[in-house]
Amino acid sequence: MIPLPTGLRARLVITFTLVAVTASFLVATIGFELAKSALIKRAEDTSIDLVTRELGRITFPVGTLRQGEAPPTTKNLENVAQSLNGPGRSVVVEYKNLAYAEGPLNMNDVPNELYGRAKRNVVTQRTLIHDELWLIVGAEVYRSTDAGPEATGLRAFVFFPLRDDERQLSTLRGTLTQGGAVILLIALVVALLSARQVLLPVRRLSAAAQALGQGRLDTRLPVHGQDELAELTSRFNDAAAALELSVSELRSLEALSRRFVADVSHELRTPLTAMTAVADMLSEEAERLPSAPAEAVRLVLREIERLRGLVEHLIEISRFDAGTATLNLEPVNVCDAIHDCLEVRGWSEQVEVHTSRILTVNLDPRRFDVIVANLVGNALKHGLPPVVVNARATKNGLEVKVRDHGKGIPVEAMPHVFDRFFKAGAGRARSQGSGLGLAIARANVHLHGGTISVRRQEPGTLFTVWLPHG
Repeated sequence: MIPLPTGLRARLVITFTLVAVTASFLVATIGFELAKSALIKRAEDTSIDLVTRELGRITFPVGTLRQGEAPPTTKNLENVAQSLNGPGRSVVVEYKNLAYAEGPLNMNDVPNELYGRAKRNVVTQRTLIHDELWLIVGAEVYRSTDAGPEATGLRAFVFFPLRDDERQLSTLRGTLTQGGAVILLIALVVALLSARQVLLPVRRLSAAAQALGQGRLDTRLPVHGQDELAELTSRFNDAAAALELSVSELRSLEALSRRFVADVSHELRTPLTAMTAVADMLSEEAERLPSAPAEAVRLVLREIERLRGLVEHLIEISRFDAGTATLNLEPVNVCDAIHDCLEVRGWSEQVEVHTSRILTVNLDPRRFDVIVANLVGNALKHGLPPVVVNARATKNGLEVKVRDHGKGIPVEAMPHVFDRFFKAGAGRARSQGSGLGLAIARANVHLHGGTISVRRQEPGTLFTVWLPHG
């Protein structure tokens, strides 16, 4: 089955062409039928007039064909036939059982229906004889008397060939066919031009919409005319202008928000440094304080540490938002980098590492440390042991997998685990995490040109990082 065209251009062209072809076909058919009817009527009128006129001239001897008198002879019939004969015609004259034929046709070629109707009127009938169309005119011969026209009992049938009329109709049919082909060609050209004229503004709108989608918000289209397409173009320009204004305002607000977060984060660093120094002193004295003040000191120390981590994360995020984060690539021994990351944070005893000791990849060591620390820290905080880290070389880069064996992340939370400040489950709203660790890990992975994904395991959760060769 041939598929139907679905494009607007094709549908416009096909519809316009079908309308034109249908209209031209109807006009040609009606014109041909009218011409055919006119030719047939003209042939019948001419033939009847000729037969009527010739029969009216026939004279018979006095007393001939009257009751008791001698019937017409073959000679008389021959004279009648010759008077009605002409080029291409055939004539059959009949009186009771006596008949005379002038031409190739005879009485056997006269249709029975026509023979029966010819007793009272001048009648005609078109019929096909020997693969040729003839017009037969039949009439009974009358003569004038004092009492009025009197039937003689003699009938004449004149066969008029219609080959000239058929030839004219064939010529007309050919002319109409050629004219239809020309009309079809003209309709196709006009349809293509009209479709192009109609679709050109639509294509411009499509290209402009694509440009808007690509971020070129200053895209506008010229407005021509006052039709529906011009109105649509004008509305598109208005919508594009409103969108540009809204996006500009949003970008300004976003820039202000980012700057505010960066400024606040940097401003918090100074008091946090002083607070950390005081906290270190308090931690040394906490063991010698009574239990209640000691517990308060430990709570303050934990919150200061949490606040310090949050500020560091906000500063890191602000660098990515500002586009100032850069890569400093160098050859890194992956096994040593992972073990160093775990040892510095005191996680070595809680994590299993499986990797080759000679695996070396060009990475930014500081950012790779952040990636591993955030993934492992997340597994330790929210999963259950054992936490396993696997690293191996692939055809195009480095693959690092971090898995825990806990309950796993809920299915509905999977699409949001890398969102900023997202914490799966209501019970984690006041957890020690900032909700930025996985977002920072993803940002560092993307800065390397890599990918990061997460999926559920039975049991636990598996994070997979792929980093290309630097």
